[in-house]
Amino acid sequence: MRFTIGDHRFTLLDAGSLWLDGGAMFGVVPRTLWERQRRPDERNRIRLATNVLLIEDGKTRTLVDTGSGLDWDEKSRGIYGIEARTAEEMLEPAGLRPAQIDRVLNTHLHFDHAGGNTFRDSSGTVRAAFPNARYVVQRGELETARSGNERSRASYRRDDFEPLAEEADRLWLIDGDTDLGGGVSTEVAAGHTPHMQIVKVETGAGTVAFMADLFPTASHVPYAWIMAYDLEPLVTLETRKRIVPRAVREEWRVVFEHDDTSPIATLVEAETGRPTARPYQGDL
Repeated sequence: MRFTIGDHRFTLLDAGSLWLDGGAMFGVVPRTLWERQRRPDERNRIRLATNVLLIEDGKTRTLVDTGSGLDWDEKSRGIYGIEARTAEEMLEPAGLRPAQIDRVLNTHLHFDHAGGNTFRDSSGTVRAAFPNARYVVQRGELETARSGNERSRASYRRDDFEPLAEEADRLWLIDGDTDLGGGVSTEVAAGHTPHMQIVKVETGAGTVAFMADLFPTASHVPYAWIMAYDLEPLVTLETRKRIVPRAVREEWRVVFEHDDTSPIATLVEAETGRPTARPYQGDL
């Protein structure tokens, strides 16, 4: 899926899919409600895409998130139902090679967002999957990934980020909301993790926003439909109430990273104040 807005060209790329527990994906929302939108399998899992976004402005090629990657044992593949693509396979529809990516923006470092940052070569050495790219991540997110605890440890894998940190100038650590130039900026959207960031692109003809796990799918747009995976769900709620009114008012085109049926939408607020997603009907 490719579309151009202003001076920016966007390509939504398929990094694969995974299956996660539906109850965990919708937190306190009863199954009788969420299963109307996301039908679970016999193990109560729902299918999730791993959509990544390529942003091109004529000068810089930026990739937002990298999917789950390939470095998984059979037991983990069975648990999460992971189907992933190599960096080459993921970029092929855009007519690009991994070496042509200038910058990778990691919204956060969970395995399904940063697992494709690296790959294991034939000698077993873990290397950057995009050899000429700098990887942009919040400094606080890297610290969270490194510290870990019983609640969050399973979501992070050190091979997704430590080999990058060992290379000079490979990681670009930022602190808080950051203008990266060329209309691309990041905004901290805490809750899922304390330092998760969304990515916004100001095109001159409207804003495109990559929502990461603030809204993993279109089904998660109602304020209270928050994942049990979120470390600080009440902070997620505050973040949503800060960001959604702007997205509605300014008619952002939003990209849902895990939606396998409606990956691009605009947000609308009903008279009740309950936001919903409207599939984007513009030129794509």
